[in-house]
Amino acid sequence: MKKQWIAAGAAAILLASTSAGVYAGTKLQQIKAYLDPSMKFKVDGKPFQPQNDKGAALAPISYNNSTYLPVRAISKALGVAIEYDGKTNTILLGEKVDGIPIADSFGSDHRTKDPELTSYNGKDYKDVFFNNLSGNRSSSFMLYPKGKYQKLYLQVAAIGKDIERFFVQDSDTSIDLEIDTVAVSEGLKTFEINISGVEELYIYADVKDGGSMFVPLTTSYYK
Repeated sequence: MKKQWIAAGAAAILLASTSAGVYAGTKLQQIKAYLDPSMKFKVDGKPFQPQNDKGAALAPISYNNSTYLPVRAISKALGVAIEYDGKTNTILLGEKVDGIPIADSFGSDHRTKDPELTSYNGKDYKDVFFNNLSGNRSSSFMLYPKGKYQKLYLQVAAIGKDIERFFVQDSDTSIDLEIDTVAVSEGLKTFEINISGVEELYIYADVKDGGSMFVPLTTSYYK
């Protein structure tokens, strides 16, 4: 439905709304346009109010028989991640071409680079989250995508005992984005999770006595 909504609105040109560097450009052209607060929007049949990054209501701009909206408002409505690269004056929508390893911003007491602990099935992943404590326990950590990415590709392995409860949650809304199990027989299992607009993620697993949770941080990544 969202793709259909995009197609139906193809005549509406998206006006980029960023906070850094845009007005310093040398190729800007001055125009005369009008705000149109009377225009209403629906996304998948439900009313939608465009807002800026501070939550204030936005009115579309009418110019030369076209309707303009800030691209950030559109990205939020359609669930598409957005980021602005000030160095190249480029707006990035959706998945990035290159994955960003979660290791770049990862912090946990169970993070290790010990060569005796970072290998799984004959491969050394160099940098991992590895909870190999004893007893029945919870195993969890936080990630901070800060709304910059469309997807999280998270790899998880259960060692010794199956993980019968595993979930990934938007910590701000407590909405579960993924609920599953991780069996020892599955090996290194990859979860593809839509995280558009998500600021913080809570990753949780119930680990049994005699079992461990292994997450390679170099091959788990944002896009």
